[in-house]
Amino acid sequence: MGRVSTIGRVLFGGVLAFNAIDNLRDIEGMAAYADSKGVPKADRLVPLSSAMLLFGGVATALGRVPRLAGGAIAAFLVGVTPAMHDFWNQEDDQREAEVIQFLKNTALLGGALFFLARGPEEN
Repeated sequence: MGRVSTIGRVLFGGVLAFNAIDNLRDIEGMAAYADSKGVPKADRLVPLSSAMLLFGGVATALGRVPRLAGGAIAAFLVGVTPAMHDFWNQEDDQREAEVIQFLKNTALLGGALFFLARGPEEN
């Protein structure tokens, strides 16, 4: 179980860290997109939330501070998902894509909550 758990942790955290780095590489574009979705102070919140996601992803991949990492990822997903993937406000041609992204983020939130619930002794 140890190897499978490690592979799962590295995959989960690594993909989230990659997404955070991708956001940070195009921070102005991501902030403009968030602004177009009605996110207040997107120029400040997008870098902050991306940094939270990066921290959470890297810490999870490395098996460090699972509660703090899970909390950072969960906070990112709870804040970002309804604002950026508001399928209920979309026209039919965009609704399906937003539902998929919303559900993907919901599944990721489940993983983050798993790490949030873990104690440090369970690394």
